[in-house]
Amino acid sequence: MSALPSDAADEGLTHEAHAQVPEPTPVPTLNVANLLTLSRLVLVPLFVLALFVGEGNDTTWRAIATGLFAVASATDQLDGWVARKYGLITDFGKIADPIADKALTGAALVGLSVLGELGWWVTIVIAVREIGVTLLRFWVIRHGVIPASRGGKAKTMAQIAAIVAYLLPLPAGVDPVRWALMGLALVLTVVTGVDYLVRAVRLRAAGRRVTGS
Repeated sequence: MSALPSDAADEGLTHEAHAQVPEPTPVPTLNVANLLTLSRLVLVPLFVLALFVGEGNDTTWRAIATGLFAVASATDQLDGWVARKYGLITDFGKIADPIADKALTGAALVGLSVLGELGWWVTIVIAVREIGVTLLRFWVIRHGVIPASRGGKAKTMAQIAAIVAYLLPLPAGVDPVRWALMGLALVLTVVTGVDYLVRAVRLRAAGRRVTGS
């Protein structure tokens, strides 16, 4: 009996090995994580409508608006956890998730400023930071992705807590608590924005040294 040539045998083994490796299953765009993200976008206009009923002075509707904001904020934490745990990360989710976050927070801040309950300068500072970080992401996208920091997560939680405090129909006696929460949110917003800028500049510089461009 004649043996197969070694090259042919190796080629056969290679083909067999490749045949045994299953192809990765593509992640569908329409999955649980992305549906949670889309639900957050859907809740934004409903939240705004509830907030402006009775020019923001209707206690019942303010409570409803607060509830809608809280539920939408919860989906922000949930969709990321679901996507990571079950391998449902998609390009759509990477784009839609931060858009939904900024739409929700921005709608709340602008709404409160329009109602005269929050200074416009606060809304502008936070908006400039969020838009700036988004632009920085595109600026360094060729060289890598800057992971979320603990400070960034703390900033998000502080913003949510401060906004909820302003949304709730509470007596004027709790105003110092509102100011303290929003002050903390502002400090974390600015500090983490500067930190992101520094990390973006370093990442871009390192990437340009590697590529020589």
